Amino acid sequence: MFLKVNRDEVIEGLQKSASIIPAKTGAAYLRTIWLKSEEGSLSIMSTDSNLEFCGTYPAEIVEEGLAGVQGRAFYDLVRKLPSGELVIKSDPDGASILVEQGSRKYKLPVNDSTWFQKFSTFPSEGAVFWSGDFLLELIERVAFCISDEDSMEAIACLNMIPSTGEKGNFVEVCGLNGHQFAMLRFFNDDIHALLPEDGVLIQKKYLVELKKWLTEDEIEMSLSDKRLFFKTADGKEIFSLPLSYYQYPNYKNFLSKLEEDNVSTMSVDKGELSNALERISIFNTDSNRCASFMFNPGELVLFSQGQEVGTATESLEIEFTGEIERIAFPTKNLIEVLNHFQSPKINFTLTGAEAPCGMTGEDDNEYLVIVMPMKVQEETYYSEEDV
Repeated sequence: MFLKVNRDEVIEGLQKSASIIPAKTGAAYLRTIWLKSEEGSLSIMSTDSNLEFCGTYPAEIVEEGLAGVQGRAFYDLVRKLPSGELVIKSDPDGASILVEQGSRKYKLPVNDSTWFQKFSTFPSEGAVFWSGDFLLELIERVAFCISDEDSMEAIACLNMIPSTGEKGNFVEVCGLNGHQFAMLRFFNDDIHALLPEDGVLIQKKYLVELKKWLTEDEIEMSLSDKRLFFKTADGKEIFSLPLSYYQYPNYKNFLSKLEEDNVSTMSVDKGELSNALERISIFNTDSNRCASFMFNPGELVLFSQGQEVGTATESLEIEFTGEIERIAFPTKNLIEVLNHFQSPKINFTLTGAEAPCGMTGEDDNEYLVIVMPMKVQEETYYSEEDV
């Protein structure tokens, strides 16, 4: 291997490559960044055995070759070098590579080339172009409702499934963690046609890495039987991840409850409610993490109490219909949900004091979050004199 490349051309690719490999633990071959010089370009590749990254960048190739280096060390070295040309070449004995920049010279050991496993090929047939910034927004607005526990199988995954309705073909993207559910629908015939009938499941831990790789630029997306692929529009970088094959829960059952005739509804100013809940949360404790909602004609009364911190009561002006008198929500969770809405007013559909509650907003088209209320328990506190 012998090549010359501009440091600034490859630093971003090295950063993305290094981000998916283990820093210190795991097998040595998984901590490797692979450098491949051929046909006028340098390919930078890495994998953690599940995720795969491959970036191809322009370089002056003197001699083609393949070398695997300790990923984090190589990235840290290039990151700390100034802009300018890098010369990368194999040592005559083949046991190391030399990195030179002017008078700076570095020698790094290389790993056994037999460790190299061929990376998955991007399936060009059926690939579609998509908006990177929309995919980023989609992940942001759904992933917070996905369970962080891998052992939870399907509900540790984002569910993306094609469907058809009165308005045409659309895709439902869902996240569920047992006490919250988020769904964003969007209309895109190309993505609808790309997805299999049963949809795809993507583990949350892979979404975290996908977000690091994505930019607001256009991307190309494709599927194989086992993997989901993304490629930059210029074709320089490919990122792929494995699909999961669990059985996703039937969320249509609790969605249907929002359509029943006996529901109660509330419309409230998002900013006022968020600010009030932030203050209410001060009075939450480990044993009482909720805010109680009590409904009067045109008024919402918020209440919380904690034995050590006291009580808090606030009232807000609302539009309300229905017969529910009181309901309680986990305060911090509800604040987080509200932060994912853009609408100035939020509409609540209350199906019961201990039943699913749907949240929507006029400016949040086709976006729905469902939260589960907490069971309200009356607590009596005793003073020392009473004991």
